[in-house]
Amino acid sequence: MSIQSLGVGSGLALDDLVNQLLQAERQPKENRLNEREERIEAEISGLGQIKSKLSDFKDSLDDLRTDSDLNSREPVITNPSEDYDVLSAEASNSALTGSYDIAVTQLASGSRIETNNASAGGYTSSTDSVLSAGSGTLTFKIDATGDSFTVDVTAGMTLADLREAINAHADNFGVNANIIDTGTTTGGAKLVLTSDVTGSGNDLQIVNDNDLADLQKIATTDSTETSTYLSPVKSATNAMATIDGIAVESATNDFESTIQNVSFEVKEVSPLASDGVTYETTSLNIGYDKEGLEEKIRAFVDNYNKLISEIETLTKYGESDLEEDGALAGDSLLRGLRQGMASIVGDSVSASSLGNLFELGIEFDNEGKLEVGSTDFGLGSGEERLQDALDDAFDEISALFTDETEGVAVRLYDFVDQYTSYDGLLTLRENAAKDNRDQLYSDREALELRMFSYEQVLRDKYLNLDQTVARMNQTSMALLSALG
Repeated sequence: MSIQSLGVGSGLALDDLVNQLLQAERQPKENRLNEREERIEAEISGLGQIKSKLSDFKDSLDDLRTDSDLNSREPVITNPSEDYDVLSAEASNSALTGSYDIAVTQLASGSRIETNNASAGGYTSSTDSVLSAGSGTLTFKIDATGDSFTVDVTAGMTLADLREAINAHADNFGVNANIIDTGTTTGGAKLVLTSDVTGSGNDLQIVNDNDLADLQKIATTDSTETSTYLSPVKSATNAMATIDGIAVESATNDFESTIQNVSFEVKEVSPLASDGVTYETTSLNIGYDKEGLEEKIRAFVDNYNKLISEIETLTKYGESDLEEDGALAGDSLLRGLRQGMASIVGDSVSASSLGNLFELGIEFDNEGKLEVGSTDFGLGSGEERLQDALDDAFDEISALFTDETEGVAVRLYDFVDQYTSYDGLLTLRENAAKDNRDQLYSDREALELRMFSYEQVLRDKYLNLDQTVARMNQTSMALLSALG
């Protein structure tokens, strides 16, 4: 039945009456739905917030539980003066602490080969000097390393063409070709070949594979490698240094584990002392990276406290009617999360001689958050315990956090993962809240259908009243008219 306008026949305000009855029926149900929607949306929002914070905390724990740098060593280098940067160094976590005086007496270098002057049978022109009337190949190699590549020399190829062919070769292992024009008729043009391969005995060799007479000007040897043509003007050399007066060498400028578990790279020769003979030394001190480790410990405390603050905000009850409750006020899931984390942080770790985080100076304050405490419990304040551990038990601190079964960071990560994983507790809770929201939408639709039906019932009911009153009014008017 179509909804009609009421009160037309009777003159009564029946339409207003129907609307008031509808509003009286709708309002309490709609209020309950609105309150329910507000709670659900607040729950979804709150779960999203804590899930995001937990994910951030979990990422920080992942870095901490796998951090091999927790017990890292820090090389400290002191050069003879700020004008020199003699070497750089790295140390593994197993390096022993100690100090070393290092003097660099020679850098590693590659070999250098030059063609003869024009007056000694070399080339007169840098661009158009023809290498050979025939065709052959030149092989550039270093026997000790096995590096090699071969360049084709075609009839009529010039000195400049050869330079480009060498430099552009796909298998070039570090040979650089250049041409120096002396600007004199006796000097002429020189082909200069330098090798990046350093180390004593690693001189560059150039083999005249086809024994072409014209190519003897460039090669160091013939195809059988028995004849000698050109010789290096500079041979490849080792880097040389002294460590506490002990002479050491390396084929490169990197000294790997010359000091056990320590590597250093030499960058320049050490300066000479005032006597012009003695090399001044650079001090290399291998110590604990206390500052870096302390920074990681304090970052852990801060990250933990940020998460606890978020939990407190979401689960608090308002202290007055003017203060709203948190989105997850009194939530048992978050209470369990906080209690579980606190239990792990307070547990003992037998894998470390320190035993627990309290011995590291980390303790709970009155609000259940972590701090490096200032109170002295007869064992020194938290700050004092932290500094003592950094000084006396540096390597044991790592075990507190990273031990595979008992480490605080390891256990916290696994615990938090139960909440944040794809099928974790928070995800399940979030999915349930979203299902409730979908049900709420269905309930709203059902309410609208009920109200539409109810409105039709009311309008049918009062339409009959309207029509009855209208007929009575018509009868009354007819009677009055007949009675004159």
